[in-house]
Amino acid sequence: MKKFLSVIAFAFIFALGSQSVNAQSLSQNGNRPEAIAKIQLAELDKSLDFTADQERTLFRAFVQKEVNYKRYVNNDKVSAVDAKANKAKYDAAFDQAMRKALTDGQYAKWKAMDNN
Repeated sequence: MKKFLSVIAFAFIFALGSQSVNAQSLSQNGNRPEAIAKIQLAELDKSLDFTADQERTLFRAFVQKEVNYKRYVNNDKVSAVDAKANKAKYDAAFDQAMRKALTDGQYAKWKAMDNN
């Protein structure tokens, strides 16, 4: 009986510990560049109907944009002037990646959506 109670207590403590770890990972994953890129890509895919190759290419472009924004634009250690210059630089690089990956029609539709 003593072993049974100790096994039950161990299982209860283990279950409590795994719930808090799971909650931490869920809150942290929402801010990851990959998670943000996946959401943005899914929203655009509804309108622009990407091919599989386009999805892979654009996913990498979105991740790179988010990483650059976190490091060089939305970082408290970067001055406002540098952040503005970095934003223009990385927006231009992202625009170039979109132009390269999308067809002319998709790119025009994306630019029209982007300006709204």
